[in-house]
Amino acid sequence: MGGERFMNIKCRNSGLSPDCVVIVSTVKAMKSHGGAPECKPGQQLPIEYQQENVEFVEKGVCNLQKQIANAKQFGVPVVVAINKYATDTPAEIEAIRKASIEAGAFDAVTSDPWAQGGAGSIELSKAVIEACKQPKDFKLLYDVNTTVEEKLETIVQKMYGGAEIELSDLAKQKIEMYKKQGFGNLPICIAKTQYSLSHDPLLKGVPTGFKFPIRDVRASIGAGYLYALAGDIQTIPGLPTAPGYLKVDVDEDGVVDGLF
Repeated sequence: MGGERFMNIKCRNSGLSPDCVVIVSTVKAMKSHGGAPECKPGQQLPIEYQQENVEFVEKGVCNLQKQIANAKQFGVPVVVAINKYATDTPAEIEAIRKASIEAGAFDAVTSDPWAQGGAGSIELSKAVIEACKQPKDFKLLYDVNTTVEEKLETIVQKMYGGAEIELSDLAKQKIEMYKKQGFGNLPICIAKTQYSLSHDPLLKGVPTGFKFPIRDVRASIGAGYLYALAGDIQTIPGLPTAPGYLKVDVDEDGVVDGLF
């Protein structure tokens, strides 16, 4: 579940509110937003991601800073977890840490569970504990009683940096149908690419002023919310009868088996 859906829908319906938001970042992700070559499935990772390039990281941290600002809109402290890879260098990690603090994160901590196991995340755990002790003023992004269009536009403008929404004919028809059926005041979230703040996976960094195309709006009435589909995004299928996690186990020595 994405943070936007969790905050605006899960917290609204449950009455619960988080004490802290943890944003996971990587050097590779910052390089991607900073102008490094596109990573393509099935192809070798470009050399720019395997060697130190602080310039790409420094150009790409603007995306992380926007993500921090987005999380802070909900009135809770933010901790950035810098998920370390073997090819990351101290200078690259420091660039992320510095940018995170400048953007208002409570802390930014390197996490290395891949190489060190649980010990690699102790400092991150301590940072989260301290952040949870800080004062918070949890607030929702929009009033659920505004129109569907207004809720969508609020999300696009405040979270994504877009100028306006662009509804397809199908989306308009569905919205009108939901209003007539009495579902127009349900909370809503948006399914979109994870590779950009926008609907377009190729728009890196912090794009602004774009039209945000919504091709469909669907309803999960039992769960109590609407969700819009942006661009070419596809929703994921449900879990199979025997999902992969059933094969994962931990033995008496704490060794995990069945992941691969």
